[in-house]
Amino acid sequence: MHLWIVGILSLLWNAFGCYEYLMVNLKNAAFMARIPAEQIAYMDGLPAWLTAFWAIGVWGGIAGSILLLMRSRYSVWAFVLSAIGAVVGLGYQIFATARPPSMTDGPMGLIPWAIILFAVFLAWYSWNTDKKGLLH
Repeated sequence: MHLWIVGILSLLWNAFGCYEYLMVNLKNAAFMARIPAEQIAYMDGLPAWLTAFWAIGVWGGIAGSILLLMRSRYSVWAFVLSAIGAVVGLGYQIFATARPPSMTDGPMGLIPWAIILFAVFLAWYSWNTDKKGLLH
């Protein structure tokens, strides 16, 4: 039962991440209109390789979620890639850039940490689930 709960929650979480990735990278006007100008300027100034790690994070996460629901042991690898994408991509932003205050004040400052924590949890969970013989 816990596999289905984690699988469905991770699917919803990672689907939202993929949605955000697509809307930002396709420059969807309606979506971008809701983002403060200083955040758009900040994102536009990030190096291209960082977008690649964001892609690895979100698409690895969605693949991991689907594979977990299929009870595939390959979910472990997908979630590990997702965690690497999150740690490198968000870690760089946290420690190597000056994010605008609208991205660091209050709860907004905790969001990157929550993303990293959940990505690492999903990698650990799928690895642990595989070790228990629940994946094939």
